[in-house]
This record gives sequence, structure tokens and C-alpha cells, in this order.
Amino acid sequence: MSDPTFRQVRLGEALKRLRERAGLSQREAAYRLRYNYQKLSRIENGQLPEYHGMRAMLDLYGVLVSEEAPYIDMWERASERGWWHPYGLDDQGYISLEHDAIRVCAFQLGYIPGLLQTESYMRAVFLGWQTQHSRKWIENQIAIRTRRQERLVGTGSLEYHAVIVEAAFRHADRSQLLHINEMARLPNVKVQALLDTAGLHDGQNGSFTLLDFAYPGEMSVLYVEHPAGATHVEDVERVKASKLVFKHLSKLALTPDESVEWIGRLAAER
Repeated sequence: MSDPTFRQVRLGEALKRLRERAGLSQREAAYRLRYNYQKLSRIENGQLPEYHGMRAMLDLYGVLVSEEAPYIDMWERASERGWWHPYGLDDQGYISLEHDAIRVCAFQLGYIPGLLQTESYMRAVFLGWQTQHSRKWIENQIAIRTRRQERLVGTGSLEYHAVIVEAAFRHADRSQLLHINEMARLPNVKVQALLDTAGLHDGQNGSFTLLDFAYPGEMSVLYVEHPAGATHVEDVERVKASKLVFKHLSKLALTPDESVEWIGRLAAER
């Protein structure tokens, strides 16, 4: 059996919180649901429950019909197959996290963030990697990144805030710079340039991304990529510390309006 997806784990945790709020032990709840104790344990650890079984849990835990919607939505999301599967990606990586997030804050040292990249910039990035990939692989990655960018427009748009270090703009051509400013005009997108004149800062430790979710409990995740892969952190205190760092970096950076002007001047020089 494959590991539970991020969505399934979140649903299991939400059901566990409801059980504890109702003052029921896992064994008591399992007995009243006519479940095997181990089955309820597996559900709370990320095994997807049957729909009617989940409704029975909500009823037992005292959730009113008028309060069920967020949990039904979580169950539906945990049940669906992500759009990224045909591209050969599973539910354990960053894309499934980003897809569910309502807010993303990204700090970038070396690259223009993926959600703001033009196709030509994407292609240059992939071709510049040490590991050589086939043309088909590159086109697949471009298609994935382009699909991700759809979340910035339309209904239910992702709230996106990017703080980008000056060095990351050096390899961006005029069309890429103008595209950043075009995206920055969207009401849900905020872009800030962090110039070298700001001096040394916490961001020198590396790029990172913070994702906020609308799940019951309003959880957040810290996502960090590294040469050997990537990791995501859910520990509340560590995520909180990272949010403070991002807030500090955004204060050191140019304001969004100043950033648009600075990027515009940079584009005019290219």
C-alpha cells in the first residue's frame, strides 16, 4: 500500500481532533462506530475512510450538519486524482501542496520563482542544469509549470507573495522582467525585489516557501528544496520562525510599487 497523501493525512488529523474534542478515546469511538480499533487508527493516520463511514464519524463527534462542509470538501479532495498524475508525478511532492494551498509566500535567492517564469526562462533553467534531460522531459516540465501558473488567475485565485533577491534578476531577459511586472499587477500577487544594498540577512541561508491552507485548524507548511531533493516541515514553532524570517525579508525589500518601478527600469536597459 502506498503512503497516504498530504490530503489524506490532513483529513485523518482533522477527524482525530474532532474525536478528541468529543472526549472519546480511539477505542471508545471505534466501538460505537462498529469499527475495528486498528481501522480507526489507520484512518487517523491517513487511510481514506468510506464516505458514509466518515459521515458517521462526524455525527458521532457532534459535528452539526451545517458545519460538515469543510470536512466533506477535505474528503472529496483526498479522494480525487490530481491533475499532475498524467505527467508522471505522485501526491507526495510540492505540486500537490501548492494545489491545495490558499496562500504561498516564496523567498528566492537564485531563480525567478516558477509561478512567475516565462516559457523561455523555464527552458533556459532546465537546459542549464548539470544533469542532461531529454527534450520530452523538458517539455513535460514546462507543461507542468505552465499549468501551475493557472492558479494565479480566475476565480479562487491563489494569494501569492514573492520576495526575490537582486541576483535572481541578472539572468532574466526583458520579456521575463516585463512578465513579472504584468503578474504583479494582479490583485492577488505581490512581488518584492530585495536589493544588494540591504546587506547581509537571514535569507542568505537559502530559498524557502511557506504555504497556508484552509483546512480546519489553519495549518501551514515550510517547504525547502536542496541538492538531494526537498523536505517539508509542519512543526508549528519551526514554521512560525520561518514566517518571521519572511516578514523580516519583506521589510528589507523594496515595496511592491518600488519593485515594479525597479524591475521596469531593469527591463528598459535590456
